[in-house]
Amino acid sequence: MTGKGSHRTFSRPENDGKIMSSWERFMGGQDPASDALRRLIDDSWRRCHGIVDPGRSHAPDPVVEETLHGILGDNRDLVRASTPVMASARDFLFETGTVMVLTDAEGVVLSVEGDPILRDPTERIRLMPGANWSEAVCGTNAIGTALQIGQPIQIHSAEHYCSGIKRWSCSASVIRDPVSGATLGAIDISGLSESYSRHSLALAVAAAGRIENRLGQREMKLRYRLLDHCLERLRAPSGDGLIVFDRSGRAIKTNDRAASLMAELAKGRGSPTSAIRDLTLPWREGRVAPENMPDWIDHDWIEPVLLEGERLGAVLVLPGRSAVVRRAGLRALPRSAPACADPFDRLTGRSPAYLEAVRRARLLAKSPVPVLLLGETGVGKDAFAQALHAGGAQGSGPFVAINCGGFSRELLTSELFGYAEGAFTGARRGGMTGKIEAADGGTLFLDEIGEMPLDLQPHLLRVLEAGEVYRIGENHPRKVKLRLIAATNRDLRAEVEAGRFRADLFYRIAVTTLRLPSLRDRAGDLPALAEHLLAEIARRYEIPAPDMQPEVLEAFHHHDWPGNIRELRNVLEGMLLESGGESLAAGHLPPELAGANGADMAFRPPAAAIGTLERAESEAILAAIRRHQGNLTSAARDLGIAKSTLYVRIERLGLKGSVGLMRG
Repeated sequence: MTGKGSHRTFSRPENDGKIMSSWERFMGGQDPASDALRRLIDDSWRRCHGIVDPGRSHAPDPVVEETLHGILGDNRDLVRASTPVMASARDFLFETGTVMVLTDAEGVVLSVEGDPILRDPTERIRLMPGANWSEAVCGTNAIGTALQIGQPIQIHSAEHYCSGIKRWSCSASVIRDPVSGATLGAIDISGLSESYSRHSLALAVAAAGRIENRLGQREMKLRYRLLDHCLERLRAPSGDGLIVFDRSGRAIKTNDRAASLMAELAKGRGSPTSAIRDLTLPWREGRVAPENMPDWIDHDWIEPVLLEGERLGAVLVLPGRSAVVRRAGLRALPRSAPACADPFDRLTGRSPAYLEAVRRARLLAKSPVPVLLLGETGVGKDAFAQALHAGGAQGSGPFVAINCGGFSRELLTSELFGYAEGAFTGARRGGMTGKIEAADGGTLFLDEIGEMPLDLQPHLLRVLEAGEVYRIGENHPRKVKLRLIAATNRDLRAEVEAGRFRADLFYRIAVTTLRLPSLRDRAGDLPALAEHLLAEIARRYEIPAPDMQPEVLEAFHHHDWPGNIRELRNVLEGMLLESGGESLAAGHLPPELAGANGADMAFRPPAAAIGTLERAESEAILAAIRRHQGNLTSAARDLGIAKSTLYVRIERLGLKGSVGLMRG
């Protein structure tokens, strides 16, 4: 029997002794019988009994790198949405004796961030990428049990089923697909038992919420691109009925003819409106599964919508009586198909520095030579790259973009070059087209090219010089013809001198350069730019654009905008959501613009701890750089962080002078 509090989510460390006694009775074949034992734990122990070895001291060894690569690829959206949340955890959990763990829906660890002091203890229990922490494998634990019951849970010390992990305290929350509600994975906060905090569960729930919000925002952006792409066709007069499905297979838009044709084709299935609403396209491995389609739909009526090699959804064409079913498929318009005569007219700004950048870009667009865009993070390099593409001879071809700093070396390799079927364990059936191939006939935009690993750079150079790309696992080249636009916020000449970037690649990509001004250098553009961005955001949420009170623009003018246009867009989107669509006022400003100290972090430590944390972090960074004689790549590897993250931390902590002396 369990007590009145048996369904509670939180652990109570004071009951640890009683729970250990219950576990020993349970292992001896007796009823655990204790008021201290929660029903959730009792149920979990019973599920594990006879399946899991109670003497287990760690998870099974992680899967091999190639398999993990495939798992990360299958969970690309989840990993992408979680990256900034995990990065925040790296800072916040420093010196707390805890780590944040991201897993997929099967309990396989995808990423671990947090206090480096736990590196050895976590490795001993295999709390590392590629290890499986499902309940059926590791017994009662926060990750596996949260995934099993589908709700947040905290599991402390003796509550674990396996004796070898009873030294740990963990809190986990599931991450759900914001559209379907399906479980995508879990986020967990773990540490040794003495690190127990009731607030860890709240932190896990908040982190899961942030990840779900980011997934939802991405889904809305993809839907907006899908509808924008199909809008002209939906409005065109036609005898066919058109139903647009998102990438999850849900109907989201129809033309006027769809309902009347559905009434004929789907007889006996209720009203046409409900028949359309209930209709879903079954996807399997990126394709419609024909055996699962309703019998009245011809598979040839389905036209996938692909942009830049990414599946956005599909269009179901219901043929009219006199219509011939089209089999060619919906043509993908280039991402940057100009809505106006001059694609550069879409760039908002009137300051002299900005107008000069636009003037030079117009000239460069006419030439097929590579362009290197220079400027701080968030200045709008992506928008300029799209305008350069649309304004050039290759504008009718695809525009394919990839951020070289957003992937591990292994993932970046496959994203750029693609791979053949069977190239490694976990590779997709049929292989994968890389971004270089996808850009054939158009433009390849490599953002943050300074982050590209040194050993990948010769392969990119071969593509640019020979017009050939080799997929991973293939021995024959594929011909490609593309224009390269690259971007960086680094001084690549200095990187070349330091041996961190190849000189031959630098001279190949920097045939022409274009420097974009920071937002602080074009303060006069703020009102028009904010209005333009706010209108874009409101259109994406399908609501009218609200106005901005004068005090909001005044606060904007006094802010330094270290994140430039990207930061302005994020601030406006947050204010719009907080305002509920009403006029944006001073009360909707985020803390860093409303006068609060410091940046708005995802997880903010207590004020008294900030100085100690920053001091310790500064000392750790400087010590690592000193150990490696000023080599930042080696120092970043030693610290267990990306080189780009190290640069950001050096800048934020004001260590540039000290680091410069070490490297000098």
